[in-house]
Amino acid sequence: MKTYVFHVVVEPDEDRWAAFCPALERYAAATWGYTREEALKNIHEVVEMIVEELVQENEPIPEDPGEVATFPEPRVAITV
Repeated sequence: MKTYVFHVVVEPDEDRWAAFCPALERYAAATWGYTREEALKNIHEVVEMIVEELVQENEPIPEDPGEVATFPEPRVAITV
């Protein structure tokens, strides 16, 4: 088991918030929300779906330094 922590970018975009994951951009890891919190929730779901699909297809999960941190043991991430 390995824990992955992905860097995501969330920024205002006209009347909504845009969010994307640089390490997974080639897999279209981008979304939006009407609030920052909604955009964060949505990008979390997108990243989770992409990683699950990569695992199912036995494809490597990107581990780009500076964009993805990996840990051999489970972790809990809290954002405040």
